[in-house]
Amino acid sequence: MSINIDLGIVHHFSDGVYAKQMLVPKDHFVVKHLHSYDHLSILASGRVMLEIDGNSEEFVAPACINIAANKYHRIVAIEDSVWFCIHATDETDDEKIDEVLIGG
Repeated sequence: MSINIDLGIVHHFSDGVYAKQMLVPKDHFVVKHLHSYDHLSILASGRVMLEIDGNSEEFVAPACINIAANKYHRIVAIEDSVWFCIHATDETDDEKIDEVLIGG
């Protein structure tokens, strides 16, 4: 069974840079995924457990985290959290952005 919640996603576009802002409620998670390149993520508020390829590390805001290429990662909110994924891309269509950025 799959439960979908509204993460309050806000798309931010600049010259060659994209940021996805998400509100991750306590005890919820962002689905495991990977990217074919390194990218930064920013925990702006809250506390999360970041799982990367089976290893877990807790982060408390504020935190800026490098996520390596081709590593499956999942964000689990320990507290209500605001998370930003930062990507280098020229894509500016919020309907296509996940298709362009997410692999595997």
